Amino acid sequence: MDILVQELKKYYGKQLALDMDRLEIRSGELVGIIGNNGAGKTTFFRLLLDLIQASAGNIQAGGQDVAGSDHWKSSTGSFLDEGFLIDFLSPEEFFHFTGRIYGFTPAQIDERLQGFSRFMSGEILDQKKYIRQFSTGNRQKIGIIAAMMVQPGLLVLDEPFNFLDPSSQILIKRMLQQENISRGTTMLLSSHNLNHITEICNRIILLEHGRIIRDIRLPEDGLDEIENYFSVSAGP
Repeated sequence: MDILVQELKKYYGKQLALDMDRLEIRSGELVGIIGNNGAGKTTFFRLLLDLIQASAGNIQAGGQDVAGSDHWKSSTGSFLDEGFLIDFLSPEEFFHFTGRIYGFTPAQIDERLQGFSRFMSGEILDQKKYIRQFSTGNRQKIGIIAAMMVQPGLLVLDEPFNFLDPSSQILIKRMLQQENISRGTTMLLSSHNLNHITEICNRIILLEHGRIIRDIRLPEDGLDEIENYFSVSAGP
């Protein structure tokens, strides 16, 4: 699914949180959105998913204005934070609830979940617990699995490596790359971990104070300017 951003602005009161003149993401790109705290990464994702209203401009997903159409939602999977979970459900109930929204049968959902067995590490299913009773890392896994199991044309994940142990971080990187290559899924990921994001993404968008200051295509452009930017930002 392709993405087109045009003249997009978001104010919180008088504070300009996001200001993007134009951004095009081609179908099948695996894009990393990076920047220091307050750069506008999460604001951009929430606008893309029509969770908040833009102050000006628009975003199109698959040729459809995200604020004016619901059709793109059936082809989009996302997990930004724990607010996307339903704490009083078990993981099984949550996965089946999510799957039904996307039109899958219980059998199809169970089949999809089998592909995440290694990532779940025997700690998610058949635990007889509500989501709220799981560790932060396992709640993160539940959210990611729910977003990915529907095999969306567009996948949006905010800080997907947070709270995961090293083995799970390696697994999720492999899963994302495989999904991108095998199905051509368009992916937008944000992360404070530059090693993870630059390892798997073929394009990096660097935000500062809500504006795009670098648009880097890997491996052609290299990573020097990213490293230099954050080295300067960190100060002496």
